[in-house]
Amino acid sequence: MLVPPSANSIAKFAEGFGQRALLTIDTEEEFDWDKPFSATEHGLDHVRHLRSFQEFCENLGISPVYLVDWPIAHAPMAQEVLGDAVKRGKAEIGIQLHPWVNPPHEEEVSAHNSYAGNLPPALEREKFVRLRDAITEKFGSAPMIYRAGRYGLGPQTAQLLSDNGIGVDTSVRSGFDYSGDGGADYTRHPLQPYWTGAQHQLLELPLTTVYWGMLRRQGPALQSVIDRIPALRGAMARFGILERIALTPEGVTAEEALRGIDIALDDGLPLLVLSFHSPSLAPGHTPYVTSETGVDTLYDWFREVYAYLGQRGVKPTSVSEIMEHVVLPRGQ
Repeated sequence: MLVPPSANSIAKFAEGFGQRALLTIDTEEEFDWDKPFSATEHGLDHVRHLRSFQEFCENLGISPVYLVDWPIAHAPMAQEVLGDAVKRGKAEIGIQLHPWVNPPHEEEVSAHNSYAGNLPPALEREKFVRLRDAITEKFGSAPMIYRAGRYGLGPQTAQLLSDNGIGVDTSVRSGFDYSGDGGADYTRHPLQPYWTGAQHQLLELPLTTVYWGMLRRQGPALQSVIDRIPALRGAMARFGILERIALTPEGVTAEEALRGIDIALDDGLPLLVLSFHSPSLAPGHTPYVTSETGVDTLYDWFREVYAYLGQRGVKPTSVSEIMEHVVLPRGQ
């Protein structure tokens, strides 16, 4: 079990950093989310849409972080588009480990083993190292940030990252519980960036999820009950009692996201971490985008959200900028 950090682990930023927003993209292969995991049954058709999305981000002044997994790292078009953006300083590359498509293939492919942190430490390490080395070679940039596929951190992951030159993790999805099929429970993890690892050497950037409604302060405590009764979730949201809002265009409307942004900023959160899956850039690859209209809605979501962030004085940021402004813990 991953234990939430203590209050004294919360990271601080240099004066003038203000409040910023980081866009992270789970840049991954297409697969059927309703079928069992497979080492071979996947596609890469949406990769050709990465160029348009990168141009869109540049027009909005966003430097996205592409968290790349094994199939994407070996896709020539992804190497061309993302590699060029990285060279021009318009994007950053990170690591996302999907163990079921990442060699060596020694484990049984299953829901439990889809969380990399559940693998034997030596196998988790070998998969990670092969992916890190491939990304460094294919994109000409050593990654600084990691996300475990399916948010699957394990007890050895922090040390693994520190041992291999990764200073930032963004695998924690605060407010969500994946323990039902072997994953981690993040319902009580904080939203604020915090230091973790044996010597507080790893900076955690949790994905931003807030609670809205009359009982929002009790959200983390109530979430496990709500997850067991799906009908309760919708009813509580409709009546303004409690609603969980993640900053993603997948399953969250722009109106809901703006409400979530207000809550996060008014609570003083220094960093908002937005996310989505790259296959949503084309219809039919995720449950969230099933038509061309859905693709248009996704782009509109980003336009509206970033326009509002600008109105609230929140600037887009990058991993490099975050590391320049974070105050290192004592002894580092």
